[in-house]
Amino acid sequence: MSKMRKYLALTRAGIIEELGFRLATIVMIFGNIIYLTVIYFLWRSIFASSPTPVVNGMTFESTLIYLVLATAIFNFMEMYTVWEMGRNVQSGKIVLDLVRPMEYRSYLFWSYTGPTIMQFLTTFIPTFIIVECVTKAIPLGINLLYFIISIILAVMINYSIDFMVGTICLYSESIWGINIMKQVIVLLFSGATIPLAFFPEGLAKVASVLPFKAVYDGPLSILLMNSPEICDVLPILELQAFWAVMLYLLSVGFWKISLRQITVNGG
Repeated sequence: MSKMRKYLALTRAGIIEELGFRLATIVMIFGNIIYLTVIYFLWRSIFASSPTPVVNGMTFESTLIYLVLATAIFNFMEMYTVWEMGRNVQSGKIVLDLVRPMEYRSYLFWSYTGPTIMQFLTTFIPTFIIVECVTKAIPLGINLLYFIISIILAVMINYSIDFMVGTICLYSESIWGINIMKQVIVLLFSGATIPLAFFPEGLAKVASVLPFKAVYDGPLSILLMNSPEICDVLPILELQAFWAVMLYLLSVGFWKISLRQITVNGG
């Protein structure tokens, strides 16, 4: 209980900090509007060139809903862990973080839970409400509960991926290019940029064995299910739980090994 109070204190501090940067949230929302406008006209052109209104089992409306919600999920799920670790290594602050009375991986995760919760409330929830009011295409039922469970697992998976990538900074001392490459790979193979239904068969098989599918496609698939039974969502949740555990163990192991290589130039 004492440890949990420490973690929740970090969450509370993150929420308070996020409330102090309201302009940043407004700018991000404005940027997303521009991005989604581009997505709208791009996919409208794609479906306009198709001889049928259904392409790979998806209509223009379902594709747009999928991508809009994927963008909203990305906005609150991005914890900027990689950038934080990179800055800390370059500045030397990592040494102070390592001597804190809290394990570094846990400290970093809980430090970002506050902003994550705030971004969920200020970006995803309004986007979800607008999409539902405009399209009436999102089922409102037990799928929402399953979706929350799926999102929690997705956040854990995404954080472990980010933490492993950030750990590379202990070797390279520069993480910008590696993180950009990571973001491109994750967004592509998770279905956040292009729905996995549009992937060629070979690429779809590659995506199916990677953990990235469990970050975006899994939660969105559950959210868009109409009155799903437990047997419908259990395979998705089991896959997410598997990757959450595996990536946690891999990230912890990689971190312990990499600490032997740490060199600090800034402090």
